[in-house]
Amino acid sequence: MNPAKFIYKCTDCGKEYSNRDTMYLCPLCSKLNNKTTPPKGVLKVVYDYQRINKKNTYFDDLKKKAFIDLLPVKNIKSFPNLRIGKTPLYTIDKLNGNRLPFHVHLKDDSQNPTFSFKDRASALVSAYAKEKNLETIVTASTGNAGSSLAGICAAQGQKAIIIVPETAPVAKLTQIIMYGATVVPVKGTYDEAFDLSVKATEKFGWYNRNTAYNPLTIEGKKSVSFELIEQLNFKVPDRIFVSVGDGVIISGVYKGFEELLLLNLIDRIPVIVAVQSKGSDNLVRNIYRKDFRIIQSNTIADSISVDIPRNFYMVKQFIKKYGGENITVSDKEIYEASAMLSKNTGLFAEPAAAAAFAGLLSYEKNGKIVDKSTNVILLTGSGLKDIKSVISMLKIPGSVHPSIDNLKSIFG
Repeated sequence: MNPAKFIYKCTDCGKEYSNRDTMYLCPLCSKLNNKTTPPKGVLKVVYDYQRINKKNTYFDDLKKKAFIDLLPVKNIKSFPNLRIGKTPLYTIDKLNGNRLPFHVHLKDDSQNPTFSFKDRASALVSAYAKEKNLETIVTASTGNAGSSLAGICAAQGQKAIIIVPETAPVAKLTQIIMYGATVVPVKGTYDEAFDLSVKATEKFGWYNRNTAYNPLTIEGKKSVSFELIEQLNFKVPDRIFVSVGDGVIISGVYKGFEELLLLNLIDRIPVIVAVQSKGSDNLVRNIYRKDFRIIQSNTIADSISVDIPRNFYMVKQFIKKYGGENITVSDKEIYEASAMLSKNTGLFAEPAAAAAFAGLLSYEKNGKIVDKSTNVILLTGSGLKDIKSVISMLKIPGSVHPSIDNLKSIFG
């Protein structure tokens, strides 16, 4: 690999670093970090876009090589032998029997190997670790990133250490254990699990997958933008609704489209809407504030329940630079969106994923979506990962004796 294939650039001070060493945060800016505000010094991976543009005049030129020129690894064969990404994009034209005056597309990333969007990041981190002979990977997680890393490492023959808050959903813990990873529940929040994983990296030399802390997670997640633009026949959508916690998925979406723009493959960036739960809105609430203020999270949307959004400053830059929007939705709206999505489309999304759909419904209710516009919803995880959160919505009928007369009494 050409050593100049990419560099790291600090999103705060702008200092550039060589890719020769494995890096996490900018060593200068990270000295200013504390436990009450998002970390400074998050690194952005930057490529030589002029050189890439000369080699790849068309989108198909990049695709034929599996976008390797836009990835921080040497060989596509370093990735696990699983289907990562390439998830379907469904179109719906009706809700509750009523025809929609605008276009809605659902990007279903629950069809990744461990049933969540996080596989995109885990696969890239795993591929990089494989090329660097890093055998053990650690991450903090509320569940999805942990189960993702565990599954990808199982496919790659790598060791995964997953540190989770003790409140992590049982379904996600089950995945982690079944994949053979070591799970470490901690008495505390996701943020405390995050801090412990960083200390473990420093103490034991394990490679760290943490979102935002590891800049390569964004490189994995940006692949969704490449897929979307092709699936939409190279028409840039008007809006993309993205559920937001730490802010890494939305940064990946932005970075993917930004690179397509830099390579002259699109002419604009779509309006990307950051959707947070009202019970955990520490990212969107602080975007236009001078001082960062934390409010303790309390939401059913477990995967986006974050007190300190680790990728806050990068998201803030993207939203301000490209005219992004944001909205918060209540847990009640998330419940209703999850039920509506399931009943109308056959897609059962976990609450954190359904939040994005709730954002669209709120926009529609308030007349903010233009007729005939193109709107994309990222569905980032399967509803089977967090059954407990929606159990209160379920009305399971009592059993009946198996007779036709009993069926007649039920159906009239």
